[in-house]
Amino acid sequence: MRLLVLGGTAFLGRAVVRNALATGWEVTCLARGSAPVPDGARLVTADRDTDDALAPLAGEDWDAVVDVARQPGHVRRAVRDVRTRHWVFVSTANVYARFDRPEQGESAPLLDPLDADEMADMSEYGPAKVACEQAVRSSEATSTIVRCGLIGGPGDASGRSGYYVWRAAHPTGPDLLAPPDLDFPCALIDVDDLAAWIVHAAGERVDGAFNATGPTTTLGELIETGRRVVGAGAPTPRPVPAEVLEREGVAQWMGPTSLPLWISDPDWRWFATLDTSAARSNGLSTRPLEETLRRTLDYEETRTEPRGTGLTDEEEVALRAALDGTVGG
Repeated sequence: MRLLVLGGTAFLGRAVVRNALATGWEVTCLARGSAPVPDGARLVTADRDTDDALAPLAGEDWDAVVDVARQPGHVRRAVRDVRTRHWVFVSTANVYARFDRPEQGESAPLLDPLDADEMADMSEYGPAKVACEQAVRSSEATSTIVRCGLIGGPGDASGRSGYYVWRAAHPTGPDLLAPPDLDFPCALIDVDDLAAWIVHAAGERVDGAFNATGPTTTLGELIETGRRVVGAGAPTPRPVPAEVLEREGVAQWMGPTSLPLWISDPDWRWFATLDTSAARSNGLSTRPLEETLRRTLDYEETRTEPRGTGLTDEEEVALRAALDGTVGG
């Protein structure tokens, strides 16, 4: 079986390549070449911003193609230029039009697709992914559309999935500062579980759109699970009032100087949750959250790239001082 991965050098793409190789696929990756591909895969270097990026693959046929692109032009040209029996397109929950209801299914309303070939900025990410989905569906081949939730585990350079377990292992004080709403709904899928299902869907030519994430839990339970991973000495979470976070310039969900995985806007309360029953009936299996967080902590302890989400030690110390001052006042 011949698999083409458009990408394959970053987080999820690398996991897909590793799993496919272990399953016995012959794997080719087309990527810029800014990072190596896993041992055993063939690398074809190309810049997908150019119209003829896929020319080096001319004349080749594939049993399946996995594409993780976000730019509609990349996907439109791939559908035009690549011959395959099956597409797997890695989309996102951001394609949905609203998030004020729990665990919405694949038939929920989507955003309007982006007409342009390139996003102007990340505010167009959801519409761009809708356009990519439509391009894949226009192919004569069968297709699996994978609408992912939050992906965690080893290699999550964003730091979203690993922040709280890492902070529990490296406290700056007697408590772990957390968002004010520990009941905020959360869901997290391990990158290797998602990769395994993508390879399965490619091999079985699973046709349709599927949500893919972990079981719904709460932010408080995610933090508590991380504390169990760390064991004795892990600090107790201390919710920080929203007005203190706003006053001190602490962001929501992700990014620098943030407390991740929560959103105060009620219209986005269920952003992380998805109904995954269709994917699970077609082979998706997810490991316990505790195992994913244990793997993620191992990665966090050895990562070399900067952590892109959360509070630095100095920022958490300053926020605790501000909180103590507020309480004292």
